[in-house]
Amino acid sequence: MTVRVATLGFPRIGPRRELKHALESYWAGKSSLADLRAAAAGLRASAWARQKALGADILPSNDFSLYDHVLDTSALIGAVPRRYDWDGDTVDPDLYFAMARGSQADAGHAGCTHAAADTTAMEMTKWFDTNYHFLVPELTAGQTFRIASTKIFDEYEEAKALGYPTRPVLLGPVSYLMLAKGKAVEPLALLPQLLDTYAEILGRLAGAGAEWVQIDEPCLVLDLTDEQRTAFERAYARLATSGPKLMLTTYFGGLGDNLDLVAGLPVHGLHLDLVRAPGQLEPALQKLPPHVLLSLGVIDGRNVWRANLPDLYWRLKDLAGRRDLILAPSCSLLHVPVDLALETALDPEIAQWLSFAVQKIEELAALAKALNEGEDASFAAFSASRIAAVARQTSPKIHDPAVAARLAALDENAARRTSPFAARREVQQARLSLPAYPTTTIGSFPQTPEVRKARAAHLKGEIDDAAYARYLRTETRAAIRWQEEIGLDVLVHGEFERNDMVQYFGEQLAGFAFTRAGWVQSYGSRCVRPPILYGDVSRPAPMTVDWWRYAQEQTERPMKGMLTGPVTILNWSFVRDDQPREQSCRQIALAIRDEVQDLETAGAAIIQIDEAALREGLPLRRGEWQHYLDWAVESFRIAASGVRDDTQIHTHMCYSEFNDIIRAIGAMDADVISIETARSQMELLGAFATYVYPNEVGPGVYDIHSPRIPAVSEMADLLTLAGKHVPSQQIWVNPDCGLKTRKWEEVRPALIAMVAAAQAMRANSSVRQADAVG
Repeated sequence: MTVRVATLGFPRIGPRRELKHALESYWAGKSSLADLRAAAAGLRASAWARQKALGADILPSNDFSLYDHVLDTSALIGAVPRRYDWDGDTVDPDLYFAMARGSQADAGHAGCTHAAADTTAMEMTKWFDTNYHFLVPELTAGQTFRIASTKIFDEYEEAKALGYPTRPVLLGPVSYLMLAKGKAVEPLALLPQLLDTYAEILGRLAGAGAEWVQIDEPCLVLDLTDEQRTAFERAYARLATSGPKLMLTTYFGGLGDNLDLVAGLPVHGLHLDLVRAPGQLEPALQKLPPHVLLSLGVIDGRNVWRANLPDLYWRLKDLAGRRDLILAPSCSLLHVPVDLALETALDPEIAQWLSFAVQKIEELAALAKALNEGEDASFAAFSASRIAAVARQTSPKIHDPAVAARLAALDENAARRTSPFAARREVQQARLSLPAYPTTTIGSFPQTPEVRKARAAHLKGEIDDAAYARYLRTETRAAIRWQEEIGLDVLVHGEFERNDMVQYFGEQLAGFAFTRAGWVQSYGSRCVRPPILYGDVSRPAPMTVDWWRYAQEQTERPMKGMLTGPVTILNWSFVRDDQPREQSCRQIALAIRDEVQDLETAGAAIIQIDEAALREGLPLRRGEWQHYLDWAVESFRIAASGVRDDTQIHTHMCYSEFNDIIRAIGAMDADVISIETARSQMELLGAFATYVYPNEVGPGVYDIHSPRIPAVSEMADLLTLAGKHVPSQQIWVNPDCGLKTRKWEEVRPALIAMVAAAQAMRANSSVRQADAVG
């Protein structure tokens, strides 16, 4: 019996975000398509070489993407929405990036020749319960499929030419359709046509020499309908004989009641996530035919904690003696940073508890060697693992008795506002005197190269604290003046002092550690450095009050205090795994509550507590939803409820499907919620049609994840659509999200148009009211 090591996917961005820089250079017209392709090929070659050198026996290909692997699948099968005027030949780079980012005649890459010169991007949402975003497939009645991209074949041949016989990665057909949106068609009804194309793809891979294909079906860990179960049975009855052996790959949870379904599929291998669902191994062994090759996801592909290798060894030792096994991360390593060795400034005590993508492959290799040759074969790795585990358990940095005591003293009143919304709304309007369709932004303004350069110079000590503060005040004043000039009603200070909406707060809270090179991909070229939440959380000192006070001194208009909420800080961090997540969330909530109360004391009339990631943390199985929603909503309310009735609390959510959790959103009891709705053309407001949302809503009218500049009429049309779901007196006007990733030359005309759209809606509303009176 042998044990081998496989990786399901490696980080695409490069150790130093090389892909980000190459993409943004290409989009800006500073480099050519040949330059971009060369950079991408270099990253792929480096990734294959590194994984092989670290001890991986089975390497993936087609795990790399210039933007998103689901978009790559749409390109592969020719699923191009009609608005892009595709000629039906191949999906070229201009079309690919237009689908990802939208296109405009005077925006995007200088060499763009795509016919659809002014086209919106495809909708984007979260990849299961991660912070990675994917491009949602759009399918229509009469949809046809054909191979329209050779990427999967080209990258397999590319790896083979370099001496790496890879296992290509392909998103499975049923998961693809389940993730898609259909217009006048149920996506699963398209399965027969899609299977013809998938069979052709697999046949071509077999012809190229691929022995195995990793076919990802993450939807197998969800609650499935009978129709969906039947779709899996039909799909794999067809595909199992189409060419290569199939490694059916599941992750992000356990198969649960889908195990019998999977055990009956005629596949050659099965990957199980034993990090999220360790208990599924024994039932799987009882159900699966003995010829099915098992791939065990025993190293956490989504979190950064070092594995306890001796424990894993003893758990797997008997099984490894009875059958061939593959050891792998629980999922693609896309979700973790590349290499811990780049972190030269991290506290050594904390660093020894961590493992990034490179180290995770090393862990797998050490574990496989021990299982193949005996525990002593990996003596050094096992000893280091054991020492780190004990050190983490006993470190005084982990537990704070004062935090525990404060949590124990919480009572139910801590999560309640003094009065119901109707009473609060009356006193808030008296204090704020806002017009109909009040305008605002979500918080951040462009983080220009100059802002980033100044921040980097300050970090390096090239400019002192005083000089850096003067620079930030200048940027803040200019942003406030400009907002006044264009007529925004509620202002923000622009957040020029903030590196990231989670990192900025984590750096000022006890219990968090931060990396310098711990980047992970969020979408496209957008990368984030999640904080590492390793211990109990508290707030040593106010975090935002001075900047809010300075900003409010510059204007007579309301200035929002801007905070990130406890659930989002939790879900966008690498969270400790030695206590329940809800306990960590309540600790963060108390820290944010202190900041909210200090802002109110300083005079803030409006405080926004962003919960962009509340929906993201929702468990994948409905049976676990209510427990999560109970503690998540409670945590937000703990943070928000310590203020007077006349202090208006806002929150913000983006890229989430709200229908299933609309009552929980209502239970948050924020005075105003702003949400992403522009890419979906207000479809996400469908939840508000069946649930009478009592408070106020800001449906986004400007898609900030695209360089497109929407017209006044386009935004006004979206507001008119919003009015079909939400009464006009409840509607605010704002972009989908913060503006830090956009350029001022895009932001300025877009916000001017947004204000004009709001003014047009006010005028139309006044006319309607006058007609009604007349």
